[in-house]
Amino acid sequence: MKSSKILRINEVIARTGLSRATIYRQMNKNLFPLKFSLTGASGRAVGWLESTIDAWIAERAEGGNDDVSL
Repeated sequence: MKSSKILRINEVIARTGLSRATIYRQMNKNLFPLKFSLTGASGRAVGWLESTIDAWIAERAEGGNDDVSL
């Protein structure tokens, strides 16, 4: 079963080892999972599903990332 826990940016940074800037830069290039709003259109709180981040990490660990430019 996939985890439905929501990770905030600091947890994503800790899990991936990437900086905040790199995460957002990679999202803009569609190379990192997109965030989703936790508070609707008017709010600023965002998060990522733990299962999505874990899958992204696993893909890289399996050598599925040929783009090493961050």
